[in-house]
Amino acid sequence: MLKKFTKMHGAGNDYIYFNCLREEFTNIEDVAIRLSDRHKGIGGDGIVLICKSTVADAKMRMFNADGSEGKMCGNAIRCVGKYLYDNNIIQKTDICIETLSGIKELKLFLDRQNRIESVQVNMGCARFHKKEIPVNIKEERIINYPITVDGKVYRITCLSVGNPHCVIFTDPRAVDIAKIGPLFENNAIFPERINTEFAIQLNDNTFAMRVWERGSGETMACGTGACAVVAAAVANGLIDRNQVVTVKLLGGDLTIYIDKRTDAIYMTGETRTVFEGEVEL
Repeated sequence: MLKKFTKMHGAGNDYIYFNCLREEFTNIEDVAIRLSDRHKGIGGDGIVLICKSTVADAKMRMFNADGSEGKMCGNAIRCVGKYLYDNNIIQKTDICIETLSGIKELKLFLDRQNRIESVQVNMGCARFHKKEIPVNIKEERIINYPITVDGKVYRITCLSVGNPHCVIFTDPRAVDIAKIGPLFENNAIFPERINTEFAIQLNDNTFAMRVWERGSGETMACGTGACAVVAAAVANGLIDRNQVVTVKLLGGDLTIYIDKRTDAIYMTGETRTVFEGEVEL
């Protein structure tokens, strides 16, 4: 069976998108593994299904390159907004998308050709309680907490931004992420595995980061991870809320803003369609 797909990316975080508004998918996990392979498949960090929703304009389901289903992806949801608008499925610039982490509000920004150039997402509030991440550590909140991994002490800040994250403030250029990333992802203190960000503050409102994503390995960008870095920076007293922050990732920049009144995190970034095609499933 041939199935149409669209390859899209947000700041280099690339997924294979399928329009499932009219039909359901089967064997999703196997399809994600096969198509994400960059040598034998289409290639990507995973696949995204755009589905019907009874509570929002559409529903997003995303599956990592290892076939596991993720609750939320900030870069992917921006691309879903672009897909819906560019394909005349939804013709409004304020939309809502259902995810496993709840309903997210999107604001779409148009270019001169009336196509979506960038998207802002209300990511909700960061959650620091250990049960909401989860983390098996006795402290209720894990902020600048020392743990030893592979014989080295790292000071971690753990939080959920729809997905679980572990933020470490260190120079990411000095990190052997291919070696240390899996050791964090599969550490016993993280019963549902973890996304790990290695970030450095460059100035008052700029951070640079690399990310090891559970189920996908190192990726060019992670939207929830960039939000986690900024929220962790606030929790550690490095920056204040109500401050526009640029997070530099391998695939591009994301703009993060935490509202001082509500603690809501707003993320803005580019969205791009790479190519379209058909694949045999």
